[in-house]
Order: sequence, then C-alpha cells, then structure tokens
Amino acid sequence: MADDKFSQKILRVAIVGSGPSGFYAAEALLKQKEVPVEVDLFDRLPTPYGLVRGGVAPDHQKIKAVTAVYEKIAQLPGFRFFGNIQLGKDIQVSDLKERYHQIVYAVGAETDRKMVIPGEDALGSHSATAFVGWYNAHPDYRDQKFDLSCESAAIVGVGNVAIDVARILAEGPEILAKTDIADYALETLRQSRIKIVYLLGRRGPAQAAYSPAEIKELGSLTTADLVVREDEARLDEASKTDYLNPENKKNVDYVQAQAKMGEGNKPRKIRLRFCVSPVEIVIEDGRVGGLKIEKNRLVSDGNGKAKAVGTGQFETLPAGLVFRSVGYRGAPISGVPFDLKSGKIPNREGRVLSSDLKNPCMGEYVVGWAKRGPSGLIGTNRADSVATVKGMLEDALAGKFGWTVPPVHPPASMEQFLRERRRRFVSFPEWKKLDQIEIEEGKRKGKTREKFSRVSDMLSALDSAVGTA
Repeated sequence: MADDKFSQKILRVAIVGSGPSGFYAAEALLKQKEVPVEVDLFDRLPTPYGLVRGGVAPDHQKIKAVTAVYEKIAQLPGFRFFGNIQLGKDIQVSDLKERYHQIVYAVGAETDRKMVIPGEDALGSHSATAFVGWYNAHPDYRDQKFDLSCESAAIVGVGNVAIDVARILAEGPEILAKTDIADYALETLRQSRIKIVYLLGRRGPAQAAYSPAEIKELGSLTTADLVVREDEARLDEASKTDYLNPENKKNVDYVQAQAKMGEGNKPRKIRLRFCVSPVEIVIEDGRVGGLKIEKNRLVSDGNGKAKAVGTGQFETLPAGLVFRSVGYRGAPISGVPFDLKSGKIPNREGRVLSSDLKNPCMGEYVVGWAKRGPSGLIGTNRADSVATVKGMLEDALAGKFGWTVPPVHPPASMEQFLRERRRRFVSFPEWKKLDQIEIEEGKRKGKTREKFSRVSDMLSALDSAVGTA
C-alpha cells in the first residue's frame, strides 16, 4: 500500500485473529462502500483460518472447503496478512493504536472449562481441546501424549467437539489415513486398543448440543456401533418444551430409533449415555482408572427449560482415559479488557468495554467467540462480524474518533516496525507457499495434505523456498 494514501481519509483497521470471524470482519469492511478501508489481519501462528485448520476434524474436508472463501477475501484490495505475530508478545495494543484507527479482536476462546471434580488432573485426563489440536497438527499441542493402550475411554460432554473426539477414537485408521490428520496421530491411532467409548450427557437427548448430522454420522461408522439405553432415550416431562424445537426433535427421534437397535456386532462400541454427570475420576496406579458418574433427573427451571438434578445413584465406568468437552472460554490478553467470570472480552454490541463494564474503549471492537461466547457454527460468525462492523462504521461516520486524521505512524510502517524488532512475520503469499508444500507432501503420501506441526519447520520451509527460488 502506497504511502501517498497516508494523507487521505483512509480508515485503518487492525484485526487480531485470522479465524472465520476475523476473515468475515475483513470482508464486511472491505466490501462496504461508505468508507475507504484498509485492513491488516494478524495471527499468532504463521497459518491462517483458526479452528477451520486446527479444530475441524480431518474427516470433514467439505467443511474445511470454506477456506476458499477466505482466500478470496485475502485478495481484496486493501488486505494484508501478518502471520506469526502475537499480540501481547511481538506487538502490544499501544503499537496498534499508534498505527490504526480501529482494532478488532477476533481471538476466539482458546482455553477449555474444567469439570472441577476430584482426580481431574490425573495422568490420562485431558481436555478435548488438546486432543483435537493434537490430531490436527496444531503447534500448541504437537508434543502432547495420549496413551490409547486402554480398552475404554470416556468423553464428558455431547457437543459436536465431543462427537468428533468419539468418532476419531472409534473410526478405522484406514479411513483417516487419506485425510490431513497429523502423521504422528495416525500412527498412535493405529496402535490404539480402545474398544469402548463412553459419551456422557448431563441432560437428556432433547437437550444434547450435537447437531442431527453429527449424531447420524456417529451412528453410520463401519467400525463401531452407536449404543443407546432405551430408558435414557425416553422423553420426560421436563423435556417436552425442548422437543418442540425441530433440531432437538430430530436428535431425540434418532437416538430413540438407535436405542431399539441394541448392541450391534461391530468391533467397537460408542455408548451414548444421558442424564449422567461426572463426580470423580478414579485413580489407579497413579493414572485414570475409572470415572464415577451420578444419575440425574430432569426438572423444569420454571422458564420452560430442563435442568439436571443429581439423584444420589452412582456407578463407575471402567475408563482408562477421560476427555472433558464441557465448553470453551477465552484467555486474557495483555492490554485487552477481559471478564474473568464470562471468559469473554466485555462488550456492548461488539464495542469493547472497560474492565469495569462502564465505558467503551474508543476504537476497540470484538467479534466471534471472544464477543458472544463459544456458540454457533462457522457460518454463525459471518452475521456476528457484520453486526460489529456496522457499529464500527457508525462510529467512524459519527466522528467518534479521528479517522480522518492519519495515525501517529504511516500504514506501511508496520512492516518496518516488525523488521526493526526482528519479528519474522508471514505474509499471505508466503502462507500460500506453505499451503502448496503441504498439499504436495500430502499427495506424495496419498493424503489430502501433510500439515506442518511446528512453527520452526514452517519458517525453515519458507526460508528454503526463498533460497531455491
């Protein structure tokens, strides 16, 4: 971008986070006609796309195809990508404020919630987040270790992430071998001795958080039977309101039909349990040896919703591995307000609020999970980002901050600033080189792609590509 634009009325925006919400915010800004905008998109990893790359299961390649949309956004005039740049480490909020009129935080919800039960930190107890990142070659989880030598594993939670974990544990390695699953994860899964996977829901089938498509996919595996207890699949009085929702009705009808099919005859079993809560991880020989659960009953909360109440009836599942999938929450970033209670960046309609929740932080905005919490699917982020951008443009046009005045430093200074600090950033064209290298290596191995799982390897590959060009 030429420096002669520095004197023009260009609205300069920094977006932190290159997942779906970040790209959709960039799209909404760059495609509108009211205000000339230039966008710089930052990510702490050299690779873009957030959970589409690091969270979507490897056997869901059709979902990952949405990255083609993001590539088109990256080609829009006024867009730049700065990968391998972490806010709070490589750059500070103050650095952005000196170079941009507005900042958008699209940082997602990178940590997971705890079950808060005895034994939760035992060897063999993990977050589903870590397992998903591990098999997806996410650099944060590359060196995690998962011992799959036990015969039974338990997953606490019945959202789509929990369903993904169950499917990866139960699916045949030969099916996963053609995907972009990490090679080290595939080898570990080939050696797995797991025969039973428990999926545990706190409430009933009418309140399950998975989608109808996800649960049907789980019931269609060639390597495992989906087994449901008929007594737990029944609809109770407290669930009648939830059953009126078409999606919930599909879920209930499906699991009730599945319950009638019994045990099946496939080598592995996914045992889907409802109205049970974990109360303790049983430790044997220093590691997970079982999971104690309590049977729940559902009662109305007075507002037409069902809540789970413990009955005092307990049983212990013979699990040697436990994954918690009970929700995500955001993580604080230096210089950015954060609400510890909700795990979100405090905001009002996408406008960031001070930590006391009283005053807006001028020129600072938030989108996606960091704004509303971990809810919705990938497409949900588009409308969410569009809504925040609407407020950003309203603020700009209302003159709530001096967007017609150039920032302290010219736009092009960001590249110079990072080089002076010796920060190795990755541009979008460089990412496309990495992308091509991964695809070519995948073809060589008969896979969709072979991902880099270490940042150092990504940067070395880029340096080698430059050296041989």
